Amino acid sequence: MGEDVLKLKGIGKDIGGQTIIHSIDMSLRQGQVLALCGGNGAGKSTLLRMITGILQPTRGTIEVNGLQWRHNRLKYAEQIGYMPDDYLFGQGLSAEETLAFWASLRKVPMSRVREVLELVGLIEVRRKSVSSFSKGMRQRLLFAQALLAKPPLLIMDEPTNGLDPYWMDSFVELVRFAKQEGHTVVFSTHQLQVAELAADSVVFLKNGHIVKEETTVSFGRAAGSSSLQAAFSSLYVHSNRNPDE
Repeated sequence: MGEDVLKLKGIGKDIGGQTIIHSIDMSLRQGQVLALCGGNGAGKSTLLRMITGILQPTRGTIEVNGLQWRHNRLKYAEQIGYMPDDYLFGQGLSAEETLAFWASLRKVPMSRVREVLELVGLIEVRRKSVSSFSKGMRQRLLFAQALLAKPPLLIMDEPTNGLDPYWMDSFVELVRFAKQEGHTVVFSTHQLQVAELAADSVVFLKNGHIVKEETTVSFGRAAGSSSLQAAFSSLYVHSNRNPDE
């Protein structure tokens, strides 16, 4: 594989005098899929928002295809497709109209709108108002807009949170497709079975620190477990132990 698509070096973030992210180093090449896992307050969303440019790091550097946000914001943004954990869609707009709006912003042809609607399984309801959509359907639409411009890097914040097993299975298949198409993918999740099925590697965050980083296969082996859930549970208990015990 070629150069790193995503490179984080010494990234830290302070908010209100409190350190939320502590000196994180990370790199991903084309076609790699990384899952960020950890409990509430671990720093997953903060880290993802810094990668997208929504938040700026207090220290350290982030590069996407060799570009830094502070030096070339437009080119940097063009490298990224972002799926937030939730989004307030325009009232009365259909799924097709919503994507057409985003497509115009990213200079994407309408043929691509139909293509991604087909991909995420919304082509049959493309003319229905998004306000009538279930949460799972809204998540599919958010995934579709992230894919619109065929960005090198996909960033997704809790894409399966609170959703049914059908969407989780579909999400895994969509991530695998994105990987095959050459996208580099980073997503956060509480659903460890999704991380195990969709990601090549996992990073476990706790209180803004990387506690462990492994491939999904070696993570379980290192913890002496066949499942990622059990491995994380073991790791979490270990990280909470007093070192003098």
